[in-house]
Amino acid sequence: MPNARVLSEKQAIVADLVKKFREAQGGVFVDYTGTTVAADTEMRRAMRAAGVDYAVVKNTLTRIAADQVGFNELDPILHGATSMAVSHSDPVAAAKIICEYADKKDSTITIKAGFVDGKVISADEVHALSELPSKEALVAQVLGTMMAPVTSFATVLNANIRGLAVALQAIADKKSEGAA
Repeated sequence: MPNARVLSEKQAIVADLVKKFREAQGGVFVDYTGTTVAADTEMRRAMRAAGVDYAVVKNTLTRIAADQVGFNELDPILHGATSMAVSHSDPVAAAKIICEYADKKDSTITIKAGFVDGKVISADEVHALSELPSKEALVAQVLGTMMAPVTSFATVLNANIRGLAVALQAIADKKSEGAA
């Protein structure tokens, strides 16, 4: 039986993991066995720059936290060397970075599973998620699509006004020639 201090530390870790699961937009679990320190450092740097939290997690404590949040589907993958990447602002960010490094030729990173918006997803779904554009790119695409008709309408109106101005200028020029 662990002493009270150790038990309270473990309860705090579980509470922190539960909070991360609930607040995160998306996350990915990976097996990092065999990853070099240089590769891990490079990946961690990229994650920090993108606002993604990355940490090695204890399987038992993660399993307890996942069960409390309703992520029971994670139980089978929580064995061996496990780390977790979590993004609080962009559901695609963690998947993009993990897949970028996992797909490198000499990578030993294996994607186990992930979650997005409160739903557990498989490794294949994590790969599919990583291929989506970022949230900002999607918003820009939607706004561009919405603005295209307005821009076209403004161009047509502008062309009509320009044509009217040219016609009026030509009439004014003719009248000034006739008066002279």
